[in-house]
Amino acid sequence: MDFRYTLYQVALLNQLRMLWEQHVHWTRSFIISTAANLGDLDPTTKRLLRNPSDFAELFRQFYGDEIADHFKDLFTQHLLIAADLVNAAKNNDTKAADEARKKWYANADEIAAFLAQINPYWDESKWKELLYSHLQMTEKEAVLRLAGKYEEDIAIYDQIEAEALNMADYMFYGIANQFSVF
Repeated sequence: MDFRYTLYQVALLNQLRMLWEQHVHWTRSFIISTAANLGDLDPTTKRLLRNPSDFAELFRQFYGDEIADHFKDLFTQHLLIAADLVNAAKNNDTKAADEARKKWYANADEIAAFLAQINPYWDESKWKELLYSHLQMTEKEAVLRLAGKYEEDIAIYDQIEAEALNMADYMFYGIANQFSVF
């Protein structure tokens, strides 16, 4: 089979990959800054929270303002809940961590259902699988970082990064097929 991609297709795929890479990178930076009480926590958090807006701008091109803004809200909640979970873990507050974890997975369910609703090429169960795995690995990354297990922390980040690229590719596949980008 001969695969030839247009410049537009390559640009779209690259943009999605960049957005997912930034998502996991700035999440990691937030975890590190929180764990080590670094002075860059506020600007790191601001940069991390820009990621949902950046995704929304891409979505806006295909789905319009209402859908883009809704995705931005869901994805922002994903990050805010993650921050609550990291801070609860740092403070050894098991009850708060359990509450945040429940909210985080409920938010992942909402994101998966929403994406499946707006694109017939995106499967809700596939998005749940990807998002749940992302949540599990990200929580493990934070726990390892907080425990000072840096080699294991780095190893799990490699897995997180690979999965982020898979999410980007799956997102590209859906958009490309739905909007006849191929």
